[in-house]
Amino acid sequence: MIMKGQKISDRYQIMKSIGEGGMANVYLAYDTILDRDVAVKILRGDLSGDEKFVRRFQREALSASSLTHPNIVEVYDVGEDHGMYYIVMEYIEGKHLKELIKKRGKLTVSEVVDIMLQITDGMSVAHDSYIIHRDIKPQNIMILENGLVKITDFGISMAMNATQLTQTNSVMGSVHYLPPEQASGKGSSLQSDIYSMGIVMYELLAGKLPYKGDNAVEIALKHLKEPLPSIKEEVPNIPQSIENIIIRATAKNPKNRYADAREMHNDLMTCLDDSRAKEPKIELPYPENIDETKITKVLKNAKVEEKKKEDNSEDEIIARQITQNDLKKENKTLIILASIFTFLIVAITTVVLLVPALTTNKEILIPDVTNQTVEEAIKTLQDAGFNVATEQQPASSDEIEFGKIVKTSPLAGTKRTKGTQVTLFVSEGDAKITLENYVGQNYLEIKGKLETLGVQVVIEKKDAKNNAEENIIIEQNPKEGEKVSKGDYVTLYIPEVDKYPDFTNGSYTYDDVVSFLEKYNVTVNKVEEETSSKNPGVVLKQSRSKGTRIVSGTSITITVAKKPSKTNNNNNDNNNDNKEDNDNGLY
Repeated sequence: MIMKGQKISDRYQIMKSIGEGGMANVYLAYDTILDRDVAVKILRGDLSGDEKFVRRFQREALSASSLTHPNIVEVYDVGEDHGMYYIVMEYIEGKHLKELIKKRGKLTVSEVVDIMLQITDGMSVAHDSYIIHRDIKPQNIMILENGLVKITDFGISMAMNATQLTQTNSVMGSVHYLPPEQASGKGSSLQSDIYSMGIVMYELLAGKLPYKGDNAVEIALKHLKEPLPSIKEEVPNIPQSIENIIIRATAKNPKNRYADAREMHNDLMTCLDDSRAKEPKIELPYPENIDETKITKVLKNAKVEEKKKEDNSEDEIIARQITQNDLKKENKTLIILASIFTFLIVAITTVVLLVPALTTNKEILIPDVTNQTVEEAIKTLQDAGFNVATEQQPASSDEIEFGKIVKTSPLAGTKRTKGTQVTLFVSEGDAKITLENYVGQNYLEIKGKLETLGVQVVIEKKDAKNNAEENIIIEQNPKEGEKVSKGDYVTLYIPEVDKYPDFTNGSYTYDDVVSFLEKYNVTVNKVEEETSSKNPGVVLKQSRSKGTRIVSGTSITITVAKKPSKTNNNNNDNNNDNKEDNDNGLY
């Protein structure tokens, strides 16, 4: 058990537990070397004992550590301490998208587009390096208070994919977001992440998942066989361009999907443009038939725990338990081939990883080569006994000058055995972003685009012409053409929209209304009077409701109170006298 105050690898001091999952427990920790808070994920005990998984976990997590993007949670370090395997990541204070969906239900179209632009932008960097996440779902996507989205769990998801075997009474994996090709036993590709992102986009818009079932197998079958429910039936007013993106992303046939996250991102960039307002419904070029032989065979031979009270037709397949024996009976050839392949992988891995490990067990600190040139860094690391990756990774920095080292992976100060490969991250300098003219555009759309680029956006309201449109940018700072860096602030100004007050609250007279509306060029074009017990001249009714926007050049009709007439008073008195006489029996 991990205790508060315990140090991992004599460096990461545990502060508190912040989450528990099926694969790992998460702790807030303090990095005593680099003086910062970090999130430490420690692998679950049964996974730590799986040699094959641990090797893949370490390899994939190190690969994920090369991903540097504002929308990806950064992996700082991967290691082992007394049999505990851990991954150290950027600490994020926020909630995951599943929590947001549970709290809000359906999100607005502009919110969903903003979130999906950030997700696809981050995934584009991964796909450019041919890194597949394999477990895109709302629970693996964090959202900060300022709206910034962060994708997490790259290393663990990639490693876990290798061990997601069907087990008794359970099918592992996030089946609600499972691509059809994975449900049918085929491998993952970049298009597999696209499918999962399409399901996430559907859920954000609809506030619910497209497929539901009593168990994982039933849901997996729906991903294979059933067309995706129409998002326009759930949200009728969405643009056709939005539905087209979801149709293409969630196509059963990977050939019909976007080639990678960048292609999907580019489509999202223009989906709300006026030019796409009348876009026709997309037609997929390739057939959507999926080979479901493997999963069908498993289902037909699955054991049924409950007794059937009556015969079922061949089409009524009940599957509540899938065991490894069932898989062996139906897939003997596949298992033999897989065993041979696994043996070869283990043999190769043994030669590559275990032999060096047996020859040297001494761990040494990776030296800090920050601010050194590539040549200096290579020499420093090689002199210390480390190998240096032939390809360097780019990294933007406003502190480290162009061409010098920003960081290494594994990080400086991390203990590693001699011969460990170290990747250098080379500064591209302060990557500047040239601002466009955003005046006249919807601030929500521009805010999403700028935050995707790593720019902090501040929204302020400002007095403007009375006919200025709500939510439309009227000014920006800095101006068009100026350059900003990631993390800089851009202020977008939107109009302060004036609205009609409640003139009928007893404090407004006709003269007060005229005086109030004079500055807005609104005419009080008619005054109606109505008998009332209220003070004469007080406003009783207004033709434009409280909260309605005040628009210059329009008019309003008000009704004011007047005193009851004397004639009416006399009639009332006579009526009262007659009533009293009737009561006395005179009539």
